[in-house]
Amino acid sequence: MSTSRNHEGSPGRRAVVVAAGAASVAAVLTACGSRQGSGGSDGVDSADDGTDTGGTTLAKTADIPEGGGTVFPDQGVVVTQPKAGEFKAFSSKCTHQGCTVSSVSNGTIDCPCHGSKFDASTGAVAHGPATQPLPARKITVTDGSIALTP
Repeated sequence: MSTSRNHEGSPGRRAVVVAAGAASVAAVLTACGSRQGSGGSDGVDSADDGTDTGGTTLAKTADIPEGGGTVFPDQGVVVTQPKAGEFKAFSSKCTHQGCTVSSVSNGTIDCPCHGSKFDASTGAVAHGPATQPLPARKITVTDGSIALTP
């Protein structure tokens, strides 16, 4: 690609705009890239024996509503409780374009950007445009606390 230069020898406006556009396209393609992830959340360890998991404590089990869930954007995870005492965790990053999911309601994890919805018990796509499930994240439930496992 040839770059146009102005009369002072520095890149012209067209060259700068083309370069910025190319960088934007690359960023979008990276965000939309294919993600291979498990559709299920087998990542729950129950460590009621008092062992330290070394993970980041997210919440008390009582704080996660039954049939719903909570998004932890700073930790990049959403924790759901599809049935009483059953906790699942998934990436909070939508597999469509990388937006952070915003809520869990009516059995789905919902993305505000383009309307994708994911099954709150499996992470599977319930409604597009996303085509890949939310990747499972590993959590540990110990003495009424939920921790993100490193």
